[in-house]
Amino acid sequence: MLTAKQRDQLDVVLVSPRNPLNIGAVARAMANFGLARLAVVAPFAAHWREARSAVGAPTLLHDAHQTATLAEALADATLVLGTGTLTYRKPEQRVVSLPALAPLVAAEFARGGRVAFVFGPEKHGLTREDLSFCHVLVEIPTDPQQPSMNLGQAVAVCLYELSARTNTAPPADTPASSQVPSATLDRLGTLIEETMSAAGYSPESMQEANRHDLRLMLRRLGLNAHDTRRALGYFRRVLHSLRRPR
Repeated sequence: MLTAKQRDQLDVVLVSPRNPLNIGAVARAMANFGLARLAVVAPFAAHWREARSAVGAPTLLHDAHQTATLAEALADATLVLGTGTLTYRKPEQRVVSLPALAPLVAAEFARGGRVAFVFGPEKHGLTREDLSFCHVLVEIPTDPQQPSMNLGQAVAVCLYELSARTNTAPPADTPASSQVPSATLDRLGTLIEETMSAAGYSPESMQEANRHDLRLMLRRLGLNAHDTRRALGYFRRVLHSLRRPR
């Protein structure tokens, strides 16, 4: 099992879930493994906190954090794990099979980071836009004939793997954690986007695509806190210069 400190470093995030019973099943699975930090992004049903499927976990469900956007739910996370299958998508970030994930998470826990495990809606999973907030895409091995899983089952399988393997995993062969919260990376991305706009870098029709690519790139770079502060300072000065009357 995860230690009490590790459990407090792990958030489960559900993006636009449709069925309250599935949300309740997720809460029950979290309780099975001693977790309590659940965030629900833009749920489809207003009465999801009343799900009867949250057997043994009504308090966890009641205390869950509801947000309007995924960015808000991930604000404090330093390692964001998106889940999905490769059957219908071409990944734009590092892909890690679920059985190989534990060393990466163990290393992040050891560095004091916050980990967010993100699950998409029942019909189609996480979108390309959702995944642009993620450092890693976690693939759950399944039969190609039936690649998708029920939401509650997917969460249970992932939490079991982390609980069973994290504290027995060898050190991860990964770069040092950026220790930069997702909200800070988004702030840097917004500043870069404003600077590009002020410089006339690309037409307005390309702004959404640029935003998506920037979000992915900043997470791939693995900037540490010092470098992020310096980058913020650089782009603020450039933007100020571009906006200053000549």
